[in-house]
Amino acid sequence: MNSRVTKISAFDQKYMALALRLAERGLGQAWPNPSVGCLLVCSGKIVGRGWTQPGGRPHAETEALKRLPRKLAPLTAYVTLEPCAHHGKTPPCVEALVDAGVTRCVVAILDPDPRVSGRGVERMKAAGISVEVGLLSEKAEDLNLGFLSRVVKSVPMTTVKLATSMDGCIATRSGDSKWITGPKARARAHLMRAEHDAIMIGAGTARQDNPHLTCRLPGMRDRSPVRVVLDTHLSLPLDTHLVATAAEVPTWMVTAIETKASRSSLFEAEGVTVLRVRRGEDGMLRMGEIMSELARKGITRVLVEGGQKIITSLIRAELVARVSWFRAPSIIGEDGVRAIGALGFEDLGMVRRWRRVSWEQLGEDTLECFVHGD
Repeated sequence: MNSRVTKISAFDQKYMALALRLAERGLGQAWPNPSVGCLLVCSGKIVGRGWTQPGGRPHAETEALKRLPRKLAPLTAYVTLEPCAHHGKTPPCVEALVDAGVTRCVVAILDPDPRVSGRGVERMKAAGISVEVGLLSEKAEDLNLGFLSRVVKSVPMTTVKLATSMDGCIATRSGDSKWITGPKARARAHLMRAEHDAIMIGAGTARQDNPHLTCRLPGMRDRSPVRVVLDTHLSLPLDTHLVATAAEVPTWMVTAIETKASRSSLFEAEGVTVLRVRRGEDGMLRMGEIMSELARKGITRVLVEGGQKIITSLIRAELVARVSWFRAPSIIGEDGVRAIGALGFEDLGMVRRWRRVSWEQLGEDTLECFVHGD
């Protein structure tokens, strides 16, 4: 999809890497738009920088351009995603770049949105701007995998977060799970929450743990994701933390189509948004429909924190893009609660391989992150 960059320099690599770091700042905040970074450089000096703001606007290019002290030349823009070329709630970013006198634009990846999809590059070239596409494209695609998945596949990127013992248990046989991992691992998990648009659990986990599902890191409490609870019958008590604080932190509950309106109205009165999907033959809510509905509402990145049934169903449906596995140096045993249920594999040829992309030591615990190996 992307053309090759033909005039790469060490400076180009450096500036695009900085633009990608800027884009990271918007993760979890920019949906339904992508999180984009833009860096403006004149004669080897950075003169403007910007990233997509909360709610998806202003866009990164607009943010960077408004920081220019005056009109400068020659001006190069490093953008992690193709600038938009369509009129929406804000004017096209390509027009802003043209009007600012940008002479060269280095773009990491093209935007698959049909409203853009190469039109931004074409418009800049028509205006006489030298455009190069493809620099650090793999890193840019990885950063915006959620947005790309929502546009291309109509589902968000889903990350399953597991916190287990060495033998893969999330709790003892009595259900005790606080805390398997230590404080450093839990802090890292809160940072993950801040980087996702939504966090999802099942009603069973909500009843068992009565969690808040917020980001409680200092200085980041305003970056809590949308809380999504899967509750087939809307059986969750109204006095649980998730329902009681729905007016403060966006909370969505997904239930079956046939659930009585009188029941859903009780939750809606507390500030909960109720979404309805069909059930499968097993009686569980259809995971594909859930993810499609979240994508339709603009969600690009979902962090799944449990429980076992939901995680197992997502893996079966091949809807998991990433696994972030926190592992504590402990053994619970066969009678503990397993993180993942039965998948029904008869032979190893049916088992999908995962590729480890990172590893971290967090106190006594470890964090391994995996993506599909194919």
